[in-house]
Amino acid sequence: MPKHEAVSLAIIGGSGLYDIEQLTDIKEVAVKTPFGEPSDTIRIGTLADQRVAFLPRHGRGHRLTPTEVNSRANIWALKSLGVERILSVSACGSLREEFAPRHIVIPDQLIDRTSGRALSFFGNGLVAHIGLAEPFCAEFSKLVYEAVEQTGAHVHWGATFVTIEGPRFSTKAESKLYREWGCDIIGMTAIPEANLAREAEICYACMAHVTDYDVWHEEEEAVTVSMVIERLLANVQVSKEAIVNLIPTLPAARSCACADALSDAIITHRDAIPNRVKRDLAPIVGKYLPASVKKSAAKRKHKS
Repeated sequence: MPKHEAVSLAIIGGSGLYDIEQLTDIKEVAVKTPFGEPSDTIRIGTLADQRVAFLPRHGRGHRLTPTEVNSRANIWALKSLGVERILSVSACGSLREEFAPRHIVIPDQLIDRTSGRALSFFGNGLVAHIGLAEPFCAEFSKLVYEAVEQTGAHVHWGATFVTIEGPRFSTKAESKLYREWGCDIIGMTAIPEANLAREAEICYACMAHVTDYDVWHEEEEAVTVSMVIERLLANVQVSKEAIVNLIPTLPAARSCACADALSDAIITHRDAIPNRVKRDLAPIVGKYLPASVKKSAAKRKHKS
C-alpha cells in the first residue's frame, strides 16, 4: 500500500505544460526513491471529480535536460502512489507532411535512439525481460485519442515515435534518415518512460504535440526553441481540455496486458535475488517477490 494518498492516474507534463490550474484541493507530495529525486514534487489534486497526480517532467521552470530527467525516480514515485495509468504530454517534431504544426499525434510505436540513459529498474541481482512489442497501451491510447478528438483539435491516431538523446536537435542527414526508416514524429523523452512504465505494470500513452517539421522540410523554417514554446503554449489549453474529457472515460478495472507485464518476465531464481533489491523494488515487484521477513523475525525473537 502506498504511504501517501493513492491515485490511479498521473499526468507527466512536458515542455509547455508545467501545471494544471484546474487542479483543486492540492497536496504537494515529495517521494523518496531508491533511484534519487524525481523531477519535482508531485501535485495531487482533484480534476473532473477524481484525484489525479501531476508531475512536471523537466521540473517547474524547465530545469532538466531530457538526459537529466530521472525517469526511474519519476515512474517509481508514481507507482508507489498506486498509479495505474500515465499520460505523457510532450512536444514532438513532425517527419511527415500531413502531421502539421499544432496537430496532435497519439503514437503507437517507438524507436530508441538514446544513449547513456538508465533504461530499466532491473539489475543488481534481479533480471527481468519485459515484452515491448506494443510500447504504448492500446486501450488507454484510444481513450486519449477520443478525448483529444472531442476538443475539435486535429488529432492523428497511430505513429512511430523516434526518441533521440538531445538536447540538440537533429542534423538534416539524421532527420532524412529517420524519414527513410518510416518514423513519423521525433522527440526526446518517450524513452525510457515507456519501458519503465511497462516494467512497473503501468499503462502508458502519449499525447504528442507537433511543434515543427524538425529540419528535413526544405520549405519550412528549421526548429528553434522559440518556435517550440510558441506553438506548445498555443496548444496547452487543448491538452487540459482533453485531460478533463479523458478522466470520466477511464474504466475502474484494467483489461489490458500492461497490468500483468511482469508475470512471466522475471528470470532470476527467487533464492538468488538480494533482499535489498526486493525491498527497493517493492512497489514494482512486491506482488511477485515479497521481501524476506526473516531478519525482522529474528530481531523480534532476540528482544523477547
